[in-house]
Amino acid sequence: QAQLVESGGGLVQPGGSLRLSCQASGLSVNYYTLSWYRQPPGTERELVAAIGGDGVIKKYAESVQGRFTISRDNAKKMVYLQMNSLKPEDTAVYYCKASSRYSNNEFWGQGTLVTVSS
Repeated sequence: QAQLVESGGGLVQPGGSLRLSCQASGLSVNYYTLSWYRQPPGTERELVAAIGGDGVIKKYAESVQGRFTISRDNAKKMVYLQMNSLKPEDTAVYYCKASSRYSNNEFWGQGTLVTVSS
């Protein structure tokens, strides 16, 4: 059974940093694009960043470009989101997603809450 578990969320002041982690199990992560999405209060879920299977190709939402960095460690089955220069508008539940490169399979984590507030 595939499972994704996020961690690292919390309360941080504007301008601060957080590092989110997502542990995958039950799937061969090399065959999956790994992504971070977020859902601010009262809005739809949106893509934050995505990283290809080999870790070379990365994509970012314009709103986080230059502040957030996505990375992955296939040996550990981990994907990370380093978030710097956080703003109140980054407040959201952050979700990890694995999308198969060869089928329609996709899996979501349960989410971790990030609150940026003074």
